[in-house]
Amino acid sequence: MNLWFRNFALLVLMLAASGLALALRPTHKIAEQGPAIDLETIIPHRFGEWYEDQKHLIQMVDPQQKELIDKIYTQTLSRTYVNANGYRIMLAIAYGDNQRDSMQMHYPEVCYPAQGFSLQSKQTGGLATSAGSIPVTRILTNLGQRNEPVTYWTTVGDRVFRGGIQKKLAEMSYGLNGKIPDGMLIRISSIDAEATNAYKMQTQFADQMLNALTPEYRKKLNGNLSLN
Repeated sequence: MNLWFRNFALLVLMLAASGLALALRPTHKIAEQGPAIDLETIIPHRFGEWYEDQKHLIQMVDPQQKELIDKIYTQTLSRTYVNANGYRIMLAIAYGDNQRDSMQMHYPEVCYPAQGFSLQSKQTGGLATSAGSIPVTRILTNLGQRNEPVTYWTTVGDRVFRGGIQKKLAEMSYGLNGKIPDGMLIRISSIDAEATNAYKMQTQFADQMLNALTPEYRKKLNGNLSLN
């Protein structure tokens, strides 16, 4: 009798745990509640002093990297912009409508070395914009004679992060509220022997790009920052 009761109690607990897990499983995609995302139309081809340079396209990643990126992200955008002085900025944005644990972002400090680049340095900081400071990560990469400083940041839902534990906690917070967050990785880079100058130009580029966006889409890129 005691054995039967113990097995019955165990079965009840297992069913309760299963039901609780099902009840807590997020089902509502944030992407379906906000404005539709189409990176090709959201990001202007010309803004501020920058315009798209279609003669210098960003080189496609190797097939293995592309296959992984296609699994993680719903959309990707790759463009090269140039200003009147001939300075070029490479912009890459990756958007995923499902940023749960099984669909994690592919960070530049991983994808650059995977393509043969060496990672010279990595630092965190703030990217000054008209709306305020965006928390970003800056890495310095090198491939032969090519010196490519990179600035990037990520968003989860309506929040912006450098990545790491804060991003993970945000994903968990959305999940506990039954929501599946979307997310973006915004990467800005340039080929420049002077990293300080590169980061300065990238900051200027990012600020002008964000100013050119409509308010609802600007929020998708700069998270909880908003222009006055």
